[in-house]
Amino acid sequence: MPLVQTTAGPLDADQLGRTLVHEHLNSASEGVRFQWPHLVDHASELERALTQVRAVQAHGVQTICDPSVLDLGRDVQLHLRVQEATGMRFVLATGIYGQHYTFLPHYFQNRPVEAMAECFRHDLETGIQGTEIRAGFLKCAADAPGFTDDVDKIHRGIAQASLATGAPIMVHSNPNARTGLRSVEILVAEEGVAPEKVQVAHTGDTADMGYVRELLDTGVFVGMDRYGLDDFFGPGHRERNETVKAVVDAGFADRMLLGQDHCASIDWFPAEVVTQLAPKWSFHLVFDEVIPELLELGVTEAQVDAMLGANVRAWLTS
Repeated sequence: MPLVQTTAGPLDADQLGRTLVHEHLNSASEGVRFQWPHLVDHASELERALTQVRAVQAHGVQTICDPSVLDLGRDVQLHLRVQEATGMRFVLATGIYGQHYTFLPHYFQNRPVEAMAECFRHDLETGIQGTEIRAGFLKCAADAPGFTDDVDKIHRGIAQASLATGAPIMVHSNPNARTGLRSVEILVAEEGVAPEKVQVAHTGDTADMGYVRELLDTGVFVGMDRYGLDDFFGPGHRERNETVKAVVDAGFADRMLLGQDHCASIDWFPAEVVTQLAPKWSFHLVFDEVIPELLELGVTEAQVDAMLGANVRAWLTS
């Protein structure tokens, strides 16, 4: 089997086990944390991460893909501490989120795209943040602001690194702005990345099956990965599940991935606001509520297992 880079080192893909494809131990405002470290409660962040990880271990989860990159506060040391305490393995990302989905740091604005791609390659081939832990996939983003020059540049740097290393790509998307289609156009049609290496995250934020089918027809994977954030992004819980069932009925059960995009800690809002606005949001909502409802709708257990296993492995090793 092909190898996947994890915090436990390179593993055969069939050793990953049940895998959550899109969860964050922490999402943080990097500049704030660096300039005012007294605002950061590392002990609390670790405890929150341990609580979420242990909850999904009870559901048989053995691996979590964490797509935190530049602008999201990626912290490999936190992952290593959680792994040491729980045994959970993580597949980490490299890439750039893009501040406000709009612009790059001046460092990359004023250098050629190849300089950015080389940084991504360093994480994929050497290690992240001075460690020997290598990234397992690439991450870029496009949202409501659209494809500014900097967002376009990030996509092309991501494509260059993927073509050089064979690493798969996750794309943060906004279905309401139909950004997934343009991301795929850049990565696949213009830069030459194989479509099966691309996962368009947050596709479940729409019930527009026309848009979803357009994406699937390109050959990419799609993430149905924001359960618990219904009040923030798109359809409610039931409607998201009906879209999953429609995709299954259309013959694409092998191209979907399930998740919650949960952040065990996130500093974008006060903690009490997050709890109030998204009370069910967690690493384990998929197991508590989503899967039972999908089974009632007629999705099979084998199809659900694939969305948490074989499909993830296929994307990671394409």
